[in-house]
Amino acid sequence: MHKHLALAVAVSAVFSLQASAADTQLTVYTALEAEQLKTYKQAFEKANPDIEIKWVRDSTGIITAKLLAEKERPQADAVWGLAASSLAILDQNGMLEAYAPKDLGKISGNYRDAANPPAWVGMDVWAATICFNTIEAEKQGLSKPVSWQDLTKPEYKGKIVMPNPASSGTGFLDVSAWLQTFGEPQGWAYMDALHQNIGQYVHSGSKPCKLAAAGEFPIGISFEYPAVQLKRQGAPLDIVLPKEGLGWEIEATAVIKGSPKADVAKRLADFSASPAAMELYKENFAVLAAPGIAKPQTELPADYEQRLIKNDFVWASKNRDQILAEWRKRYDGKSEKVAQQ
Repeated sequence: MHKHLALAVAVSAVFSLQASAADTQLTVYTALEAEQLKTYKQAFEKANPDIEIKWVRDSTGIITAKLLAEKERPQADAVWGLAASSLAILDQNGMLEAYAPKDLGKISGNYRDAANPPAWVGMDVWAATICFNTIEAEKQGLSKPVSWQDLTKPEYKGKIVMPNPASSGTGFLDVSAWLQTFGEPQGWAYMDALHQNIGQYVHSGSKPCKLAAAGEFPIGISFEYPAVQLKRQGAPLDIVLPKEGLGWEIEATAVIKGSPKADVAKRLADFSASPAAMELYKENFAVLAAPGIAKPQTELPADYEQRLIKNDFVWASKNRDQILAEWRKRYDGKSEKVAQQ
């Protein structure tokens, strides 16, 4: 009897140890596209079977606001897939634990935090794109735009949808890029003119392209990932890269300071910067933080990376609140309403 009881206790203890080893849960905040989460999670957990990722996902602006609101009592252990300009804000607030991942030497210097060790490390790049529905445009007699300035033509009145920069990282990269490309007074004047043609500002960077693909708006200001994916699925889209240049952002990873699981979070940072992770990212993006791995995407021109504007992330992050306050004052009347919980 006692032998059986002892054996049962021993077996139970072994299973408890195995269960706890497999159940180190890491809370990871992200703005990755929803369809990417499963693949990334499975790859990381296969390489780290003692860790389970618990995702908290939303648009860039919402995740950034959530992290800032939790500054005094952090709930996240790590961030995997958030705009570098947002991570720069967190860093300015002392919220990130600097860490050099094992493969940091393989990351391009312009796609990581300049400090050593860095506060954040890049994964890939996403950039502004116009999704143009050719079928709807033909029905409505619309010409194809080739520049940002073209989008202010009267023929497009009410026919353009774009992301709200307060909630969408893509929306913010558009606004900050226009201010940098055209200069601040001219950038706001451009957005005043563009606003006349906007049908709605939505709370997602990919949604404008999806709406354009579905024919709800003939033109969606978005980014290249949904444009390429939807075109591959047969959507009647032309992918337009405006000739003035493309605003862009770095999708990046960081460890949250104060996390009791910082050592585990650093293993996530190691994985995110690894060649194995870059192989995942290359399925979705044409420009990666580690050179020599990305594959050409036939839907994008070979000189895609050269079309990215010179982007001052420090300026964008330091001026984010001021830019968003001005944007809301001018244009928020056309923003998509958020459903009440």
